[in-house]
Amino acid sequence: MFDGKFRTPVDKAVKPLGNGLRRTGLTPDHLTVMGLVVAMGAAVAIGMGYLRLGLLLVILAALPDLLDGALAKASNTSSQRGAFFDSTIDRFADALLFGGVAWHFASTEDPHLAVLPFAVMALSSVISYMRAKAESLGLDAKGGLMERAERIIALCLGLLFPVLLIPILWIMLALTAVTAVQRFVKVWKQAAVAPVTAAKIEMRRSRRQTRRVVRTERRHTRIARASRTSPRD
Repeated sequence: MFDGKFRTPVDKAVKPLGNGLRRTGLTPDHLTVMGLVVAMGAAVAIGMGYLRLGLLLVILAALPDLLDGALAKASNTSSQRGAFFDSTIDRFADALLFGGVAWHFASTEDPHLAVLPFAVMALSSVISYMRAKAESLGLDAKGGLMERAERIIALCLGLLFPVLLIPILWIMLALTAVTAVQRFVKVWKQAAVAPVTAAKIEMRRSRRQTRRVVRTERRHTRIARASRTSPRD
């Protein structure tokens, strides 16, 4: 939800920072790895019960993730490899953070509550998979009530007010489930008409390829004829 509504103004706001970081010699991958390292520290702090410290580290871990895209655009190094690396590291960071929450619950609360953050993480992975699979099929699966930005913000609120951490996670679980349903329905509706469109695109591609082959064969034929009729020394 936030990703769709606030992505453009946020990108404009961090663009000058990306230009400044370009002069430091850092690469977007450096920032991505730095975010992962800080997220590891946040997970350890949360697991040990230092929730406010964990909150600070979660915020610090989010900053490199916010700036790596701006740096990639400023340095003209945006690539599919970088996007894949960033997305993969985000999943690792999320797993670490919710794993830290699970460890905290197992140590200080009812051990059964450790299942709650794992359930949130499991549904979050389903949401990410839906988007990845839909985009591989040429469909759109963005949007929903509880995307990654909303999950991180909700987690920060729970760490800021520990008494609300468990209720917030239950709400997060419910909204993540709703988001999964939203994305499923969105892709399902698109897929109902996608096969016809895909077939047309494939047919056009096949026709273009056939025309290229025919033109190439004709060109080779003309060259061969010219070589046979050319005067010899």
